[in-house]
Amino acid sequence: MKMKIIAIDQSTSATKAMLFNEHCELLHRINIVHRQIYPRTGWVEHDAEEIYQNMLKAVSYVLELDEERDSSIYSLAITNQRETVVVWDRHTGIPVYNAVVWQCMRGASICRELRESNYNGLVHERTGLLIDPYFSASGVKWILDNVDGARSKAENGDLLMGTIDTWLIWKLTGGKIHATDYTNASRTLLFNIHTLCWDDDMLKLFSIPVSMMPHPLPCDSVFGETTFEGLFSEPVQIAGVLGDSHGALMGQMCFEAGLGKATYGTGSSVMMNIGEKALEAPVGLVTSVGFSALGKTFYAFEGNIHCTGATIKWLVEQMHLIDSPTQIEEFAASVNDTGGVYFVPAFAGLGAPWWRPDVKAAVLGMTLGTTKAHLLRAALESIAYQVKDLADMMSQGAGISLKELRVDGGPTKNNLLMQFQADMLQAPICCSDVEEASALGAVLMNGLARGVWSSFTDLLSLRKEQKLRLPQMDKNQIGTLYTGWQLAVKTLIN
Repeated sequence: MKMKIIAIDQSTSATKAMLFNEHCELLHRINIVHRQIYPRTGWVEHDAEEIYQNMLKAVSYVLELDEERDSSIYSLAITNQRETVVVWDRHTGIPVYNAVVWQCMRGASICRELRESNYNGLVHERTGLLIDPYFSASGVKWILDNVDGARSKAENGDLLMGTIDTWLIWKLTGGKIHATDYTNASRTLLFNIHTLCWDDDMLKLFSIPVSMMPHPLPCDSVFGETTFEGLFSEPVQIAGVLGDSHGALMGQMCFEAGLGKATYGTGSSVMMNIGEKALEAPVGLVTSVGFSALGKTFYAFEGNIHCTGATIKWLVEQMHLIDSPTQIEEFAASVNDTGGVYFVPAFAGLGAPWWRPDVKAAVLGMTLGTTKAHLLRAALESIAYQVKDLADMMSQGAGISLKELRVDGGPTKNNLLMQFQADMLQAPICCSDVEEASALGAVLMNGLARGVWSSFTDLLSLRKEQKLRLPQMDKNQIGTLYTGWQLAVKTLIN
């Protein structure tokens, strides 16, 4: 019989079901989108039941593509959008309200009151996070405070809460298992990253009864069994669960302190393994559980950039300077530099490490000699500068040099950008061919949970040859260019 792993990647926009073989090779993939619900300006919701039904459909469809189904044994791994939270009735299994999505700002006033009451220090020390509606806790509190009867039901022990992984596991196991993993737990503002337990003071701060909380487990745990509501005649194991950014850190095999990953998408998530001690993050960054496996817990610094790939998309769709994202490299490479032009893509404000939502995008340093090529090159270089902002802070905060940045996403195919990124960081850039880094991380956790592999060394043997970019630029030139970027950002902030 052949061992195969079904990997669910439940993201903000869609649910993917993927089928991997025992060599971690992606065989099939199905993607089903779900509705984005915007009841008010700044509010974002998902229908948790729709997500669950889409997951069942996606798994059913991907199994139909498997011609070897009769000779295969399956298990399930899960990676998911983080911070999005569901509250449901433990008796009926029905959510009392739509899932509150990580993008939702309804908890802003709750978080503001806590910040004004000087709880920042306590929360940061216990959870590694900032008091912000981005994380799950304020969404849960809002539901309990605003949905009819929710507060009394919660205090009577009738309601449960969880991030999307918890919701899917509970549904798949018919309500038998109410659990989460350490990485998802570490993004709720309710989890003590030092004790790896729910923090009583944080629960009191957000007025959330402990009876609602799922059982936190290491990522390489067996979380239960499921038949996918009769899709399988015999139950399959649910093994290996972690949040999507953490899945990418694992999928890129950043098993040592000093190894980092950057996912270049609409925005960019940058994470760096800082070892087995939860260090205090530099201002503007957060500390999370990176992943937990084989009896060890590794922590990570993380920062999120709002606009990287989105900048290139804007140049195509709004400014019509190029016809497709692939054209930007040709124009950018046609000039030796930007001619002193800096593009600060603060279209959604400045994210980490600045956290200035009021700042607007701008192009600085233009002259009558500035061409389209200079502007496009400046836009491309802005991606590398933003990643450097975070990576430098992470290295300094952890007291560890960046050994290597492992990257994935569409813009990694841009040779000029990747070389400039290596130059700016003065560290090797490893361009991955892994299409689904988050899902691969969940698959690796699944194998560890089931005893297929027993060490990180075993996992490294699965790593395919990667394309490496090494720094080439003179350090003085790097210093001059980066100083110009910092001055451009500070000009906008001031």
